[in-house]
Amino acid sequence: MNFFEAIVLGLVQALTEYLPVSSSAHIRILGDLMLGSDPGAAFTAIIQLGTELAVLLYFRRDIINILTAWFRCLFGREGADWRSRMGAGNKDARLGWYIILGTLPILVCGLLFKDMIETTLRNLWITVTVLLVFGVLLWIVDARSRQIKTMEEMTAKDAFIFGLGQMLALIPGVSRSGGTITVGRAMGYTREAAVRVSFLMAIPAVFGAGILETVSAIKDISAGDAGMFPGWGPTIVAAIVSFVVGYIVIIGFLKFVSTFSYKAFAIYRIALAVVVAILLIAGVLPPIEAAVA
Repeated sequence: MNFFEAIVLGLVQALTEYLPVSSSAHIRILGDLMLGSDPGAAFTAIIQLGTELAVLLYFRRDIINILTAWFRCLFGREGADWRSRMGAGNKDARLGWYIILGTLPILVCGLLFKDMIETTLRNLWITVTVLLVFGVLLWIVDARSRQIKTMEEMTAKDAFIFGLGQMLALIPGVSRSGGTITVGRAMGYTREAAVRVSFLMAIPAVFGAGILETVSAIKDISAGDAGMFPGWGPTIVAAIVSFVVGYIVIIGFLKFVSTFSYKAFAIYRIALAVVVAILLIAGVLPPIEAAVA
């Protein structure tokens, strides 16, 4: 991978990470078309750190409020009983606990099925299937569900269901934001509330995955086994590009969802699934890399 290709992949990551269209699927597909091979799960996870840094910057006030309230309650500053420590009287502290709860499904499954995620689940036929299925689901759910719930009305049950939606993003093509937004809209959350939950809930999950993959890549390179990893130079460049462009995309996406539905994204997912299926049938794209087959 050269630096121009890294910049292109960083742009694609930034443009697709927050949208319900699956950034990992785009990186997987574009990597094959541009490079002739899958950039790999490690590259994808590490450049996602760039887009998550953009989330940290944009939501910095929300994050500071959540962390401050969470620690105050946890250490008994707002009451020594267990309910107070769990944020019973503080919405920001409760949201902190809900983010932790929503992170558990993707954390547990990510660790248990790490090998499958990095190999079997990167089959492009699986990607095509989930692009299509979740495109249809997003279209139907968003069109038929009411917009009545806000973030302040979230419960522990809702947080766990949001987490299950995020967990499905371990399969390239589902989309982390697509999974959380779809289940959020199915539960009656407003479009803007579902998007904000998606952003905040992604922070520990994506940072955790990125850090683990970075450590793993360092170990593999030190052992002389870099696998599909394209190297640190292009990876860091792609991450920087994804951070800068990602911040701009966050601003635009939040304005978009406050006015429009997700129909356009659903149609795009379905169209992309059809195009990739044609490329697979024509032999332009291999379903899975020989290195992981």
